[in-house]
Amino acid sequence: MHVNTLIIGAGPGGLACAKSLAQQGHNVLVLERKKEIGNKVCAGGITYSGLISRFPETLVERSFRRQYVRTNYQSFFIEEKKPIIATVNRKKLGIIMAKQATEVGALIRTGVNVRTVHDQSVLVQDTTSKETQTITYDYLVGADGSSSLVRRYLGIKSDKLGIGINYTLPGKTTKMEWHLNNKLFANGYAWIFPHAETISIGAYAPKESTTPSYLKNSLLQWAEKQGYSLTQERTKAEYINFDFQGWNFGKTFLVGDAAGLASGLTGEGIYPAIVSGEQVAATILNPDHSRNIMDNLIKRHKQHSLIVQLSGKNGILNTLLSELMTLGLRSGIVRFSQMEMAS
Repeated sequence: MHVNTLIIGAGPGGLACAKSLAQQGHNVLVLERKKEIGNKVCAGGITYSGLISRFPETLVERSFRRQYVRTNYQSFFIEEKKPIIATVNRKKLGIIMAKQATEVGALIRTGVNVRTVHDQSVLVQDTTSKETQTITYDYLVGADGSSSLVRRYLGIKSDKLGIGINYTLPGKTTKMEWHLNNKLFANGYAWIFPHAETISIGAYAPKESTTPSYLKNSLLQWAEKQGYSLTQERTKAEYINFDFQGWNFGKTFLVGDAAGLASGLTGEGIYPAIVSGEQVAATILNPDHSRNIMDNLIKRHKQHSLIVQLSGKNGILNTLLSELMTLGLRSGIVRFSQMEMAS
């Protein structure tokens, strides 16, 4: 089997790339290891300035004009006239994006493991039948997450990782909350994100600053004080790759987490995945395509990474930076949108 472009990974980045290519008549195949599209450890927050206008209003579960922030020394809320962040169901998002891609001609196969990657070919295996197949391609796109096989094929290591831990509880609450506490979450944060019928509670921190076990225990301890007992709940955890070292490697490309384009500061990954997926497609279709959008995304990513590097040096500096940033938000000197990956 031969295709113009083979995309490994049916997350937001891979599906955005597939849709953009298929719309222009490109022969596209997307391979997804999981049997269902959309399942991923994710708080489900989407920034209004960056993404929400791209999707049907029915996808939005809750939207928030207020963001509640608490640090070691400050407790306040930010409010804007329009919603700042909405929450979505990650599985529904995947289903919608997959439908959009297939409607314009992209082919998506789920339950397929990519065993080996070679120049212009891959060996894949169906997870149910165990049958193997060789697929050849002109272009290869790695959209296969933080442990990307395509990234490893290119010989690129991933040393800068974030830890994301999430619990989903049945119930309702009204506040979208961000909690910064360097003793519990290092230079990361904990969150409470309300959805339609559930509440996402979790924590994120750079791996260099803490360990998964310490972060989980801190999260359980903190959540108990917030009135949420998580000890009997199912935990989901995943590494988030923010070790960006390039996205265009001739006829091989990386998008989203595979490229290390998630924010090391906030863990935000949906926006950079979709934008990089679309820009990879545009580059495949026209190698002379303007790189301004990717350059802006990379610039914002570098800014986030610099803050992570500085705040991770020691607890005092981390506390100082977090208090200054939140004071800026509180006073209006810093807009919440400046902390997003969308520029």
